[in-house]
Amino acid sequence: MRARNRRPASARPACADWTSPLSAARKLMLAVIDGATPSMIERTVAAGRAPCLATLIERGSFVRDAVSVFPSVTPVCAASIATGHAQDRHYIPGMNWYHRGERRYVEYGSSFRASLRFGLARQLTDTIYNMNGEHLAAEPLTVFEQLDDIDVRTAGTTYLMYRGRYPHEPDRETLLTRIAARSLVRRPVLGPRELFYADIFASRATGCYGTLGLPGVRDRHAGCVGAYLVTHDLFDFLLLSLPDNDNHSHRNGPEGQIDSLPEADRQLAMLFTAGGGTDRFLADHAVIVVADHAHTLVERSISLVSHFTGHFDIRLPTDLRPPGQAEVALCPNSRAAMIYALEPRVLEAAIDRARRLDGVEHVIWRDGADAVVAGNGGELRFAPGTGEGPRDRRGRRWELSGDLGVLAASVERSVIDSELYPDALGRVWDALSCPTSGDVLLSAADGCEFADWGGSSHVGGGSHGSLTAGDSLAPLICCGVDGGLERDQWSIKDVTPLVARHFGGLA
Repeated sequence: MRARNRRPASARPACADWTSPLSAARKLMLAVIDGATPSMIERTVAAGRAPCLATLIERGSFVRDAVSVFPSVTPVCAASIATGHAQDRHYIPGMNWYHRGERRYVEYGSSFRASLRFGLARQLTDTIYNMNGEHLAAEPLTVFEQLDDIDVRTAGTTYLMYRGRYPHEPDRETLLTRIAARSLVRRPVLGPRELFYADIFASRATGCYGTLGLPGVRDRHAGCVGAYLVTHDLFDFLLLSLPDNDNHSHRNGPEGQIDSLPEADRQLAMLFTAGGGTDRFLADHAVIVVADHAHTLVERSISLVSHFTGHFDIRLPTDLRPPGQAEVALCPNSRAAMIYALEPRVLEAAIDRARRLDGVEHVIWRDGADAVVAGNGGELRFAPGTGEGPRDRRGRRWELSGDLGVLAASVERSVIDSELYPDALGRVWDALSCPTSGDVLLSAADGCEFADWGGSSHVGGGSHGSLTAGDSLAPLICCGVDGGLERDQWSIKDVTPLVARHFGGLA
């Protein structure tokens, strides 16, 4: 079990700046290193392979246990970082989910085989256009929208959540982008003032190319664009997306980050150099570095579809029947999954079937006003409480009944906490309260992952998505940020409030 990382009461608050008169005048760079595991940040820094991260930690603060959302998969996490809220507000429920209104699956790219199963054009349209346009709730505003509205010069490299106030036409500079523009990417999008999205959208010519965002070159594309923006003084706020660590971790496991995190660090070094060196850059820029989730090792895969086949009429990706004829839709999300009861009469049977599935640690659903979590031989029921109930470390109050051991939780001095499943009550409640989430949510046991609709999994590599701390705790590094925030338990949802307050806006 993971040791606590509480700071002494006398310690300075994390993610605040103690030279605040400077911070208000500083530009701000937010670097998101996809999938960075806190212990691997520490190991890479200790090995001398991430000098920029080492400098930021030395001069700022390092939160080793900022909690993610559930399921801790990239689209949900990215929307939570970009809006400062969980999916109960932003409505992005997973990597793969079922759109009740359109009676179809939404697939953002679990794997290439999964994308082919649903249709590559459909998947790309959902990811490039619909995720930000139709699927992401109009409120809350993204960090780009908030800052655009107060005339902060915004910029962003390839990130799933890019919605801002400025229109951008598809780029047609290269042969690849001209082909993409003819066949699929035809419409403009709204993004930050300066948007660079996988060569598909580029607000200006930088001489940087990312081969349409293929893994392995995305970090270098971001570093090249970021250095150009620094050199030409084109932003006050930059979201620098560094996604290649996640893909490397999926293939090589969490331990493989000792080789992928240095690549992310090299991109930070490019921006530092473009800004006149580390000291000069940090004099002019505040910096936040965060991950969206972590990674744990996968040893075996679970076939959700096989387990439900023969017991329910499953809506298939290629199903040509009228949607009303199927009973359930199944949505694997790495180390989490969702079940949609398309016929309400099958909900109880679907819950019972899910509880019989080997490799599932928690089965989660709503029962009237309560959330129910089943696992570890018991059930826990809970709902938001009043001022009389115990609170969690994020400050939310709860009414509880049943077995706290389901979540390895305890209540001490009216505070409920679980080291093994951090902020579990809040994350579960937010997921169940999301109108686009499934009716039943599953969290996998250690070492297990749900195979996607293409049959792909990451056995032998790393993955994420579950409620466990190993998947769900992210690093949060702040240097020069005058956030004015203190937290007993930090979250990736705190990033946008930190950014907005740095620029005098409201989160």
